[in-house]
Amino acid sequence: MSQLLEIKDLTAGVEEKELLHSVSLTVGAGETHVLMGPNGAGKSTLGSVIMGSPEYAVSGGRLFFDGEDITDDSADKRAKRGIFLSFQNPVEIAGVTLSEFLRNALEQVTGKHLKLWDFKKKLRSCMEILGMDASYADRDLNVGFSGGEKKKAEILQLLVLEPKLAILDETDSGLDVDAVKTVSAGIDEYKKRTGGSLIVITHNTKILEALRVDKTHILAAGQIVAEGGAELVDEVITNGFEKYIKGGK
Repeated sequence: MSQLLEIKDLTAGVEEKELLHSVSLTVGAGETHVLMGPNGAGKSTLGSVIMGSPEYAVSGGRLFFDGEDITDDSADKRAKRGIFLSFQNPVEIAGVTLSEFLRNALEQVTGKHLKLWDFKKKLRSCMEILGMDASYADRDLNVGFSGGEKKKAEILQLLVLEPKLAILDETDSGLDVDAVKTVSAGIDEYKKRTGGSLIVITHNTKILEALRVDKTHILAAGQIVAEGGAELVDEVITNGFEKYIKGGK
């Protein structure tokens, strides 16, 4: 299996504060990786650094995507290469409808002009998978949306954009059981349609039930302290992170 994402000895942080310390991680094409750890471990930071958020500075190590060094690439260049980040707290954008946002994003990523009819057909198909009423397409992005609706809108972006790598940052956070099932179905459909890779940052095993987990990484104090398969998720759910916080393996 070919490598899609390769992180080598990554050190990054905000201003003078180092948040990630010599993190190394490899994701193969089509693989699903789970990233877990206690609050403040650096999980969201790692997702943002992979996406190229200007909030964080890389002070050591390199990132490679599809065989190319992307360490110095901006977030928009990484998006065009096929990297997607689902935010833990999606922002509200007044004056821009969900449909307008998605059409513009898809045109930016593909570099192609999309006929309105073709785009609307694709959007409608993706919304049906998530059980979203068609009226949401004409609402301002996330404005007045409930927490669950915002998360569905994030998964809608995933289905429309079809990235090579999707980083899902606590997409299941705050969702009820039915909403988790819907979001999980959308993620599963993305995998079926694209064969894309996933990095799932989560505390909830429910969202993983529909997915075949290839590898689990435990992050503590900005370092990967343990790695394993799907069984590591169960071990953490049963015993917690205490031994990892103490530095044990």
